[in-house]
Order: sequence, then C-alpha cells, then structure tokens
Amino acid sequence: MSSPRRADLAPRSPECAVTSLRERKKAKTRRTIQEQALRLFAEQGYEATTVEQIAEASEVSPSTFFRYFPTKEDVVIQDDYDPLLMETLKHQPPDLPPIRAIRLAFQEALAQLSAEEQAQILFRAKLSMSVPTLRARTADGLFATIDMLTGAVAERSGRDPGSPAVRALVGAVMGVMFSAIFAWVEQDGATPLPVILDEALGYLESGLPI
Repeated sequence: MSSPRRADLAPRSPECAVTSLRERKKAKTRRTIQEQALRLFAEQGYEATTVEQIAEASEVSPSTFFRYFPTKEDVVIQDDYDPLLMETLKHQPPDLPPIRAIRLAFQEALAQLSAEEQAQILFRAKLSMSVPTLRARTADGLFATIDMLTGAVAERSGRDPGSPAVRALVGAVMGVMFSAIFAWVEQDGATPLPVILDEALGYLESGLPI
C-alpha cells in the first residue's frame, strides 16, 4: 500500500468543511422532499397531491420545494442515476468493446442500489407510465440520457457523437434498457432490476439471437 500523500494529511480549511456541510444538508433536504412526495403519491394519488402538502410533510416552505424541484413532475422524474452511470462508464477499461463497457457500468452502478431504492424506482416508473404529464416529461428525460450516453460512447471510441455507428449503438442500448424496465414494471418488480437489465444487455451483447 502506498504511503499517504502530503495533501491527504493536510487538514481541511474551514471553508471546505462549511461547503461540505451545506452540500450534505441540501442533499438530505432534497431526499426528504422526494421521499415525502412519493409517500403522498402512494397514499392519495399523484393528481390529488399538491406541492403545499409535499412541502408541509417535508417541513419546508413551498418556495424551498421549488428551489429543489422546479415542478411537481420533477419530484418523480429527477434522480442522480444518469450521472452515476456515466461516471462508472468513464472508469471502464478503455480496451473493452462499447456494449461490454456499458453492461459492466450498469452492473457496477446498479449494485449500489438498496432494496428500498429499487422499490422507489419501481414506483416512480409506474407513475411515469400511468400519468400523462409524467409520460411526456419522461420522454424529455430519455432524450437527455441518450445525449449523455452518446457523448460518453463517442469519447471512449474516438468517434464523432453524430456518427451513425455511435447513434445506432446508443439507440440499441436504450431500446433494450427500456424494454427491460417495461418488463420489470409489468412483473411488479418480481425480478430485481439489476438482473433484468443485465440479461437484456447481455442479449444485446450476444447479437440479439432469436
């Protein structure tokens, strides 16, 4: 094991400590708002739940709610999983074929999900598929994910993001990913999300044999 670097031993400045504390508090508030919102959606329905009710349950003001989530829809749509996946993909060995690298990135990213987090994702997916306004916002999020993954694949392969090959590969990945999520929702989560997504990506990696 290598010895610690001098920078690792240096004490943090008060400014860094304060910033870190603020970021943790913000993350906790954001998580609380989302958890309370999903609880209320489950208890009384999405349409019947107001921002004011969510704010009250979260012990924040409506203005604070809107600082974290621009709309009620964003409480369901927003999450941190895309950045986590892209960061995990970035650290895959550069000599791996793109689909293998993406599959391993999904394995590593999803392995960090607890059973509670998977249940929350399942409920959010059900809402996104059943509430018309959320379906529209989910489509917007899909395009954002496609753009992020296209950029990551292009960077790994040294290709232009507009390359037909890059876009075809990303389209195929997103297709099998969303078909797996639809199947997961239809099964009501009977198969764990990491398992069903890995099976779908493995099928793509093997050339989609029928």
